[in-house]
Amino acid sequence: MLRGRLNRLLVFLGKRFYTFGLQKRRLVENFLSMSVLQVANYIFPLITLPYLVRVLGPEKFGLISFAQAFTQYFNILTDYGFNLSATRDISINRDDKGRVSEVFSSVMMVKLGLLVLSFVVMSVVVFFFERFEKEWLVYYLSFGMVIGRSLLPYWFFQGMESMRYIMLLNVTSRAIFTVSIFVFVHEVSDYIYVPLLNSLGVVTVGVIALWIVHSKFKVGFLLPNMVQIVYRLKSGWYVFVSDVAISLYTVSNAFLLGLFTNDVIVGYYSAYEKIVRSVVGLFQPVIQTVYPFFNRLYEEDLPRFKKYYGKLFRVVGLLSVVLTMMLVLFAREIVVLLLGEVYLRYLAAFYVMSLLVTVVPVACLISDVGLLSLKLDREFMKIYLLGGVVNLFLIFTMLGYFRLSILGAVASLIFTEFTVTLVAYVVLRRRLSW
Repeated sequence: MLRGRLNRLLVFLGKRFYTFGLQKRRLVENFLSMSVLQVANYIFPLITLPYLVRVLGPEKFGLISFAQAFTQYFNILTDYGFNLSATRDISINRDDKGRVSEVFSSVMMVKLGLLVLSFVVMSVVVFFFERFEKEWLVYYLSFGMVIGRSLLPYWFFQGMESMRYIMLLNVTSRAIFTVSIFVFVHEVSDYIYVPLLNSLGVVTVGVIALWIVHSKFKVGFLLPNMVQIVYRLKSGWYVFVSDVAISLYTVSNAFLLGLFTNDVIVGYYSAYEKIVRSVVGLFQPVIQTVYPFFNRLYEEDLPRFKKYYGKLFRVVGLLSVVLTMMLVLFAREIVVLLLGEVYLRYLAAFYVMSLLVTVVPVACLISDVGLLSLKLDREFMKIYLLGGVVNLFLIFTMLGYFRLSILGAVASLIFTEFTVTLVAYVVLRRRLSW
């Protein structure tokens, strides 16, 4: 009898160590995949950005950036929060093929409907407003990125913790896009090729990714019923509203600058933001890798969740401060190297925008990982709605105060980000009883 218990104990311990080892290997593999992907996302734009801002100039570069900001609203609509809500469902049910196929099919059906709606709305805006109609082709070509992102089941691979496929596809497409830019874009009049090449790359990756889902993971498409579609709309609602609110102080700042100023001002703002956001993006491999892990860990072992989450929080906070200091110290050299001396005109705005490197990674760790792992979707939504309202109030005030300058948009953005992060931290701290 004692021997039998001992054997069962050994089997139990063996399974626990095997499972822990498997989780560890999967985390490491996904982290490495996401790191390679982020390095690619970091390096390739740094190759094309200096070239494009010099060849196209602030005005045409601003036009392309304004079109991207406009179509980003449709990306938010078609994503519908699935980047987090569907990832969580796939992660929890990944061992159940039937359930995974059900989630995948219902999400893709909803995205298809939202894509059609987006195209109709965009067409109405483009052909009824002169600001858009005179460059209608730029907006339609930029919309190709919305189509590509709708096809790309990024959330599926993240939930299955198989990010190497996304890494390989994205690196390949970015490499092709980078080479194509140097081949086809040589003067200002070639600006139209930028959104075209970008869209072709994303659409191609999306189609290949769907083939991988079907062939590698054996996930079939099951025509969802209305109950499943309604459930999917409800489950993604809080994150979707949060994404809309977030856009009110990220995408909207560049968009409003374009509406109230001109493409030149948008060009300066967008060029600065691309540099700062690329540094912020260095933290994305960590955030995206640990998100499914902490979702499961909270369900299985709350003390371990608190322990690992606390350690990660301290590391991310320290690194973000260090990177911010480096960006500020070498701001002039970085701007001249990547953008050219003409972009020193609004260097003060770049200094202020650099603070994003401190606050955004911490905000993502608190909200995207912390609040959503604890299933505080409603609180998540309310916090970002608060941020959106605060920014809308501030940006009009700041734009007036700074006489429609970049500084107005940047000041509003920084204040809003800090407000959102602080409120989210208070909510998370109370729930975890830190």
